[in-house]
Order: sequence, then structure tokens, then C-alpha cells
Amino acid sequence: MTGDEKKQLLQFLDLASDFLGTGYRGEREEYHIDDDRPRDVAGSDSLEAIAEEVRACQACKLCQGRHQAVPGEGVSQPLVMVIGEGPGADEDSTGRPFVGRAGQLLDKMLAAINLDRNTNCFIANVVKCRPPNNRDPEQDEIAACVPFLQRQLALLKPRAILTVGRVPTQALLGTAEGISRLRGRFFEYQGIPLLPTYHPSALLRDEGLKRPAWEDLKQLRAFLNSPGNNSGNIGEVGSDRGTSSAEITKPFEEQN
Repeated sequence: MTGDEKKQLLQFLDLASDFLGTGYRGEREEYHIDDDRPRDVAGSDSLEAIAEEVRACQACKLCQGRHQAVPGEGVSQPLVMVIGEGPGADEDSTGRPFVGRAGQLLDKMLAAINLDRNTNCFIANVVKCRPPNNRDPEQDEIAACVPFLQRQLALLKPRAILTVGRVPTQALLGTAEGISRLRGRFFEYQGIPLLPTYHPSALLRDEGLKRPAWEDLKQLRAFLNSPGNNSGNIGEVGSDRGTSSAEITKPFEEQN
């Protein structure tokens, strides 16, 4: 209840008491009451503050085995926020997201549709610390980390979210459906269009997933370039990267 709502309720109760007592309105001092609801601190939040909290966080057991937490990286006003599962060994040692072999492939996937972590993307994970032996994050670990992700989204306000892999997609959409059924379709998370696709590591294991992943990326590009999206036309697929229609899977094949 807000302070104003509580003030109005007390004024009504005072009026009722006066009516039932003397029948006359009594004089009372002005009420000064605070809200029950927490104040909105979004205006004072920042990506730097979130990163510092992530690095100091001990909200779940993943903090016990980490070398470095991985808050995420990219530009402050991205077109796309890419969300993965969690840091791996390379990320744990560097404190940066998607820098291993799968991360190198992700960079090539994004570059194929003119996206880049240094110019128009922000890359993060559902959990900010590496799960032991790269196992799937557990539900309590995801629950502890998701507020960081939500705060990042509130600040970044991306035009779209690209989830890579089953874990982040299921976590954000609250579903148990597999990634093969979810990929290639737009959903919504916190009012932001969300497109799932396969994780780059899955493409490294199975070449048959490259073509559908490429179709997902083209769908994302079409969405970003659609009229009324307010993101501006930032190039057709491969328009300034030297990627021809005959080479549509080249960004993926180069990593094998």
C-alpha cells in the first residue's frame, strides 16, 4: 500500500470516528506516511553496479567453485541481447562471456547478420558463475541469478533477445519444451521479443543443426529490419561481411 493510500484510509477512519462520536469533524495533524512498496531504484542502477554485485555475489553454491564471475559484456544500447546458459572453463578464467570455441562460433554467427558484441549486442548468461563440469544450472542457481539478468534487461532495453540453447530458453519462458520445438519462433519476455535457437556448441557437435540455426538468424535479421521496429535497417544478411547466398553456412563450417 502506498503512503497516499494509507493516508486516505486513516482520514476516512478519523472522519467515521468523529461522526460516531461528537458528530463534528475534529482537527488533526497532517499525516506523513511512507510507502510499503520498495522505492524504484532503476534510475540509479547501472551495468557497472550490477557487474560489481555479480562479482561479489554468494547467493548460491556456484560461487564456491568459481575463479571469476561473468556478468556479461557488450554495448549499453544493444539491438540484441544474446543469452546463453552459463560460463564454461574459458569464461571462468577470463571473466568474459562466450570466449571459447563456442564463443568464437557465436561471434561468426552474429557477424553473418551484421551483429557484433562491440557495436550492437550485449552477451550474457542465465547464471553468472560456471557450474561444476559444465553441468546444467540447477533451479535454485537460476533463481538466484535471474534478478541480475532482469536488471540488465531493464537498463539495456534491447529490441530483441536471442536465447542460445535449451537451458536459457526454458528458464526465461518457463517451459519444459525442447529447443528443437521452441527454436525459430518468437516469444516474449518482459515485453521484449525473444527468439530461441541452438547453442553454438550444439552446432559444433552436429553439423545438421547449422542450417536451421542459420534460418533462425535470418529470421532475427528480418525482424530487426521490419518496418516500424525503430531499429533502422542495418543491412541485409551478409551485406557488408562478404557472405554470399552460396556461403550461408560458411560462418559455422569455419569452426569445424
